[in-house]
Amino acid sequence: MALMVFLIIAYPVTIVGNGLIVLVVVFDPRLHNPMYFFLCNLSIIDLCLITNGVPQSIANCLVDRPIMSLSLCYTQIYVGLCFGATECLLLAVMAYDRYVAISNPLRYTLIMNMRVCIVLATMTWITAFMLTVVPCLAKPARFCGNNEVEGLACEFKSVFKLICTDTSLSQISIYFTSSFTLVFPVSFILFSYLRILVAILRMHSEGGRMKAFSTCGSHLAVVSMYYGTCIFTYLLPQTKSTSDIEKIVSVFYGVVTPMVNPLIYTLRNQEVTGALKRLINKKVVT
Repeated sequence: MALMVFLIIAYPVTIVGNGLIVLVVVFDPRLHNPMYFFLCNLSIIDLCLITNGVPQSIANCLVDRPIMSLSLCYTQIYVGLCFGATECLLLAVMAYDRYVAISNPLRYTLIMNMRVCIVLATMTWITAFMLTVVPCLAKPARFCGNNEVEGLACEFKSVFKLICTDTSLSQISIYFTSSFTLVFPVSFILFSYLRILVAILRMHSEGGRMKAFSTCGSHLAVVSMYYGTCIFTYLLPQTKSTSDIEKIVSVFYGVVTPMVNPLIYTLRNQEVTGALKRLINKKVVT
């Protein structure tokens, strides 16, 4: 019951928060720069991620024995994997963007021009699709016996445990994909923020240092939560059953992170709040 109430509250909060970010970035020309371009992409991904799983999870909580068709289950798996991997890669791109902005401010707009931003964003989407959806479509799974998914929704790890054929090659593929979309990006993010920290310490303004520390600290907190829970889910050895801890972890990377991303990355930003006020005033006047 408590979980259902949390999901019912978290879903509209996430939709409103991320939806507002997309609106203000699209309609306010002052936010047409690389940082907000990537943040808009992140909000779109979070909207798709939470819409993919939460409504079905709420519906499942309302019945004693929820039933889902195989096609709908596969759709949830593919969408969840694709958008989850895209967010992992995009967060690394965003860390690189912040590194260039802080370490090379005079050449920032030249290095991160709109063409470069579009190429980087497109590559994250295409790479995620090729690494997650294409292998699943190329090698369909076979199930046998009692096909009951232990979890809030159809997630890859829960359904993978139901496969009755040899999965050794599939597990190798999972570890390779997880390493590429989790370990490498989080390592790059930590390296980027370490370089950012060095650049911050060189700042002469104490106020600027404190603001940069606060921003980077909050970014690292949400990044650690997202990558940590994903690594726990996909890189640790598989078990035959799904524990309660795994279910709680899935809530963190599937629900909590998309909900707090707007607050951490954008809604505390004065530029975004100003753009939001201008958009509201414009609507009121018209």
